[in-house]
Amino acid sequence: MTKSLYDWTLSLAARRSAEAWLAIIAFIESSFFLIPADLIYVPMALASPRRAYRYALTATIASTLGGVAGYFLGLYAYQLIAVPLLEFYGGLDEFETLRRCVGRETTMVLLLTSGLSHLPPIKIVTILSGVVEVGLLFFILACLIARGARFFALAFALRRWGTPIRAFVEQRPWVLAGAAALFVIVLYLGLRVLTGSQSPLAC
Repeated sequence: MTKSLYDWTLSLAARRSAEAWLAIIAFIESSFFLIPADLIYVPMALASPRRAYRYALTATIASTLGGVAGYFLGLYAYQLIAVPLLEFYGGLDEFETLRRCVGRETTMVLLLTSGLSHLPPIKIVTILSGVVEVGLLFFILACLIARGARFFALAFALRRWGTPIRAFVEQRPWVLAGAAALFVIVLYLGLRVLTGSQSPLAC
């Protein structure tokens, strides 16, 4: 299912309605969709470099709104809707592990790592944010900053270096994802050490 879903999502970038599809994919990715919006964003930005930043803005806003939807799923409909969705995508075990082992403060950090690098998956963290009741204003700001940084950085790189960047992103996404996540995690742990805080994990 994943391969066919991947190919279908990639094909959306060639349609006249590609920008609308970008918004839709960015929105549902944040709540329950399996394929990242980057997959449709990158070929769109390469095909129309002058619209790269506009597409980045579209994706950022839609992704944040989708994140808010996921947040409310976790806050108000966890058992009714969120659990079946997580089970369907095979993410329930990962979610329950995070739920047991992290608190509200650590979830705030995961909002940044997931927004920058999809680590952990965005839909997992948005639902978790609602479950542990992260402040909604902070949640929205974190989504705008982290997801905006990812899309606008891609826009800059694609406008400047073009096709080689696309090849790098598609062939070695883990390098970018890992570097972004590692930076945020190291920064967070460093701040905890300096302030004398306890371990961010509960298990």
